[in-house]
Amino acid sequence: MEEDIKAIPVDMADYVYAGEGANGESYFHRYDPDVMLKLYYPGKVQQPLDEMRIARKVFEAGIPSPEPGDYVTDGTRYGVRFRRIRDKVSFARAVGDHPEDVVRYGEEFAAMCRKLHGTHVDTTVFECVKDRYFRQLGENPFFTAREKDRLARFIQDAPDTDTALHGDLQFGNALISGEKRYFIDLGDFCYGYPLFDIGMVYCTAFISEKDFVREAFHMEPATAVRFWQAFAPVYFGQDRPLRDIENEVRPFAGLKTILVERDMGRPMPTFRKALKPILQP
Repeated sequence: MEEDIKAIPVDMADYVYAGEGANGESYFHRYDPDVMLKLYYPGKVQQPLDEMRIARKVFEAGIPSPEPGDYVTDGTRYGVRFRRIRDKVSFARAVGDHPEDVVRYGEEFAAMCRKLHGTHVDTTVFECVKDRYFRQLGENPFFTAREKDRLARFIQDAPDTDTALHGDLQFGNALISGEKRYFIDLGDFCYGYPLFDIGMVYCTAFISEKDFVREAFHMEPATAVRFWQAFAPVYFGQDRPLRDIENEVRPFAGLKTILVERDMGRPMPTFRKALKPILQP
């Protein structure tokens, strides 16, 4: 049974705004340089608590990630304190600032992901990625019964493994700090077949809207494509044709449609195109 955790109040006068992301804002402690605070946007209470619990388990499993601290609240918002990783930059920001180095960063991220996906985890501690997709599929009202059946069979037929998955493996969710590398935003961490993760890398480069790539990943869409083209040979092996790799990964990228449509509240034709191999008669 999960422990009953109460949010600890924080005084925001002790914190300095550092930036924002899709789920909330981050702050640095004004007096303690080793403390970073992530506060979710108002209305999100369970999500930061779940992230703290999962982040603890991920850190204890030896995955390179920031050490989580307390579950906290400023009275309106809820979040998590972490041990701050100083002098850091995300892979996305690094590529955006230095697009001339995109190949080096793509190859390095691929090596980092291969190591993650080679890490065996305790399956009694983390959720299976298939179970997560089945649940999300049931929450999506935009697929027909026939389409849901085909998607469910594709998910079920994927290989079963007990290896780590980030759950939201885009290149803004990994940090560079000197010689060290870390994964962040681990609230969706789970286990299963690696292509469920790699689909997100492909999705970022080829399916996400161009303006979204510019805003969220700080780079031109063409640079995101070059990142993928550097990533894929290192992750899958230099002897595999890129077209074959992309044909294998594309349906897994398309599975993101299930969650995106549920959250957006409408069908997403751009994302659905990647599902054609699964949904076509």
